[in-house]
Formats: sequence, structure tokens, C-alpha cells
Amino acid sequence: MSKKIEFVKSLQDLSASDLKARIQEDELRLKKLEFAHAISPLENPMSIRALRKDVARLKTLLTQKSQQA
Repeated sequence: MSKKIEFVKSLQDLSASDLKARIQEDELRLKKLEFAHAISPLENPMSIRALRKDVARLKTLLTQKSQQA
């Protein structure tokens, strides 16, 4: 199974407040990665893209949960 599907399935049972906390945590990690990459190139710059997509998935899931309620 792909990482994306496993990631989304692992987040299905989280509450909205847990999702918000996870989004804030991941956005902070993303800012730190982007800053570190600006100073000196990262070994794997694709990790920035992957983290950005994960944040987008989290926000989408949060929006879906808020619309269901």
C-alpha cells in the first residue's frame, strides 16, 4: 500500500483538535526545513515537498470533518 493511503487512513480517527495540533506542528517543521535549506542545501530537498503535501492532506481532512459536523 502506498504511503499516502496509509497516512490518510492513520489520520481518519483523529479529532478536529488533534488535526489542528498536527497541522501546526508540521507547519513549524516545514518552516524550519525551508530555513535550513536556504542556508545550506538539504541532503534530500524532496522532503520539503512531501511535508508540504502532508500538510495539505491534513487541512483537507480537517475541512471534511468540519463539513460533516
